[in-house]
Amino acid sequence: MNIEVIQEHENRLKEAMLQSDVDTLDTLLCEQLIFTNHLGQLMTKADDIQGHRSGFGRIQSINMSEQHIRIMENTAIVSVLAEIDGTFGGVTSQATLRFTRIWQATENETLQLVAAHSTSVLTASAA
Repeated sequence: MNIEVIQEHENRLKEAMLQSDVDTLDTLLCEQLIFTNHLGQLMTKADDIQGHRSGFGRIQSINMSEQHIRIMENTAIVSVLAEIDGTFGGVTSQATLRFTRIWQATENETLQLVAAHSTSVLTASAA
């Protein structure tokens, strides 16, 4: 595991989210995923995939910046700032979010996202 591999997985995750590619999401997300969204709601892998499959969430753009990666043995922690534009439950949304994601190498040496947390970030214009 190295930084380039983590960046590749982060890019795959971003593209899968943009395309609502549930097959790729199924591969990247651990069955026991714990995701706390920016509203404080706890979500599972099944919740996330169902949101994409049903069309509840449609992401038009994701602009990521400030990516920080820390690797510790078979685990990587990623912090990234993202500006996301999309439609969720029919409501248009623009948000700046900071994500913390934890990737872990599995027994067969693939990487899966095991935990994630997001929080809303107030921008200078919103303060």
